[in-house]
Amino acid sequence: MQIVNIYTDGACSGNQNETNIGGWGAVLEYGQHKKELYGGQINTTNNRMEMTALLSALRAMKREGLTIRVFSDSSYLMDCFRQRWYLGWQKNNWKTSKKTDVENRDLWMALLDEVKKHEITFYRVKGHVNLNSPNTNVEAHLKKFLEWNGPSFTREDFLYVTEMNNRADALANIAMDEIRKGMEPS
Repeated sequence: MQIVNIYTDGACSGNQNETNIGGWGAVLEYGQHKKELYGGQINTTNNRMEMTALLSALRAMKREGLTIRVFSDSSYLMDCFRQRWYLGWQKNNWKTSKKTDVENRDLWMALLDEVKKHEITFYRVKGHVNLNSPNTNVEAHLKKFLEWNGPSFTREDFLYVTEMNNRADALANIAMDEIRKGMEPS
């Protein structure tokens, strides 16, 4: 059985400001095949871009019933699925434990529709790790990665996953740059 790996990232320049630019990126792998996706929008949030990256990647799947591993540096996204926050939200009519409306309900509902089509395992990644910097403590990052995700990964797996997460981040930044260029006066 072959596994689909999805690496996602979202970004937002000017997050929490009234006017901002967001971008998302995703790398999909199936065997030797690789596909990159990216996009963005204005007046959004980082969390919406993180969610949109995963949603877009899942919607790109041509079949249902796949075994998928999702790697993301979004604790918001990963914790929701790994800790099953969505079960409480659904039970409480999309209210949080504090009785407030769940933010990004539209995207959560769309994601849940896509997630149920596959067998998915979610893995947390530390974002923005520069593996080429002599100041990066690779062993400390590896240790944290294994704490989050279990000991079944090798050091080489960790390095590759980190590289793919950095690529997803670069794709999100490409999307934001394209939006900025489109906003420049001609």
